[in-house]
Amino acid sequence: MKEVVRFLVNVVSVVSTAYILPGCHIDNLWTALVVSAVLGLLNFFVKPILLFFSIPVTIITLGLFLFVINGFTVWLTHKLVPGFTIDSFGWAILFSIVMTIIISISESILGLKKKREED
Repeated sequence: MKEVVRFLVNVVSVVSTAYILPGCHIDNLWTALVVSAVLGLLNFFVKPILLFFSIPVTIITLGLFLFVINGFTVWLTHKLVPGFTIDSFGWAILFSIVMTIIISISESILGLKKKREED
């Protein structure tokens, strides 16, 4: 059940972030559901590979390259999901930052952070 709640938190954060940022657009709620699912899949399958191959660059930039990797996953989602548009790669990086902040606040309010740490 808590995984469903986390997925819904992700959907709400995708919609909220697209509403806040003028360079990011989502056509409808169905698109937000698909964006959330695709982002989750990319974060599970593609992101670890990108992290592994970018370890030297990540160390040299003191971890700031992780913003680029997160932006790339959002940009790749933009390319894969019709109805989800991002104007530039900079907006993709900003989208990932704002979405992470919204998710963190939502999970803290709903008490999901404590449960996740206990799992």
